[in-house]
Amino acid sequence: MDEFEIKPILENLLFVSDSPIRLETLIEILPESNKEDILEGIHRIKTEYEDPTKGMELVEVAGGYQFRTKPMWAKWVSRLRKIRTVKLSQSALETLAIIAYRQPIIRPMIEEIRGVDSGWVLRTLLEKGLIRMMGRKDLPGRPIVYGTTQAFLELFGLNSPTDLPTLKEVQPPPAPKEIPKEEVLSIEAEGSILNQAPPLDGVKE
Repeated sequence: MDEFEIKPILENLLFVSDSPIRLETLIEILPESNKEDILEGIHRIKTEYEDPTKGMELVEVAGGYQFRTKPMWAKWVSRLRKIRTVKLSQSALETLAIIAYRQPIIRPMIEEIRGVDSGWVLRTLLEKGLIRMMGRKDLPGRPIVYGTTQAFLELFGLNSPTDLPTLKEVQPPPAPKEIPKEEVLSIEAEGSILNQAPPLDGVKE
């Protein structure tokens, strides 16, 4: 099976799937081909759909490949499908961020960071499928260990948790340091002195 034959097959598989397809799955479905040919076919599809006249794009997300609507056409798709947006409260977003960056993590540690009880928030995130219970930690009380899910990766367009921006990237820049009044007066005084200075030789004002 050459790359020109495998491309339309991959295109169909990716089109009909409602979730990202992993490379390992494609290799199982296409035993007649090999990993290199499949990757080459995926590359050809991605390149073709980068064309701005195409309504979709092939993205690598949640450990697999998936066709997605380009953002510029999303509002028309939402009219057809009546897409329900995922709404999260500030508390849920804070808790989800802590789990995403600190996973695997237990509830006591989450509550220590937030400073408040997080039981109902964790239940909400579990119901939405954005976090999962990964087991229990070998500590007194055997607390549940939490982590994010594939649905979390798909929602935020991430391929893996390592694709999360660093904390330094998401933190706001520090506020500009306020200059003491004495320094402001000194700067203003120096400016007035410079304004009164005669022009340098050979330089026209």
